[in-house]
Amino acid sequence: MGKVYIVGAGPGDPDLITIKASKCIQNADVIFYDRLVNSELLTLAKKETELVYCGKSPNKHFMKQETIHQLLVKYAEQGKNVVRLKGGDPYVFGRGAEEAIALASNGIEYEVIPGVTAGLAVPLNVDIPVTYRETSRSFAMVTGHSITGEPTEVDWKGLARSVDTLAIYMGMRNLSFIICQLLKAGKKSTTPIAIIQNGTTTHEVVIVGTLATIEKQVVSKHVRNPAIIIIGEVVKIHEQLLQLKAMNRYIESRAIEA
Repeated sequence: MGKVYIVGAGPGDPDLITIKASKCIQNADVIFYDRLVNSELLTLAKKETELVYCGKSPNKHFMKQETIHQLLVKYAEQGKNVVRLKGGDPYVFGRGAEEAIALASNGIEYEVIPGVTAGLAVPLNVDIPVTYRETSRSFAMVTGHSITGEPTEVDWKGLARSVDTLAIYMGMRNLSFIICQLLKAGKKSTTPIAIIQNGTTTHEVVIVGTLATIEKQVVSKHVRNPAIIIIGEVVKIHEQLLQLKAMNRYIESRAIEA
């Protein structure tokens, strides 16, 4: 029997993968990889490694989840060293636990390799801390998507009242619904919000606004998935640091001219 490694590939920047995860890729006989996995990571694999794409985009799944389960079991039963490579962390909105259950149910040995999740790394990369001593003492990672479409199962009222910073995954399609729910629950329309598309990559796009203004900015800037939505007062730190960096550059340029 072979073994399956359920591996987190990180948020996009290939340098953010862990050493243990990169070793798994290098030793793999077969790699099942997702849509958000940076293609540079696949170059770490051996030339003879079989690469199987099984990515999912909104309303379009290249391979059904049940089929992925069956193939993971099949290759492991052939004695293969299998890597299931998933964007971010495999257990944070990544269906990694579903795959682990399928493997365990068939007597397949597996190991989970954690990855850097987008809800932490992406805002950090643009100077947005998810916690801050003066304004954010709590943080939650939330799905902005549901099997039925709008994430009605999420306790938006509880989140709005009890959590300082929200990191919302897969929420662009339901942005209007999410904002509406938070406003109904008592969030102020002036609450800061940032949306970061293609975070930690060379194609990164950042827009900052409030719950009242962000939807117009999304339309004007053509922002879309994959993106992380950050809601809370910590977003202001992004703008504060931008201003400080600009000031420092100005001072340095004046010093050079002098």
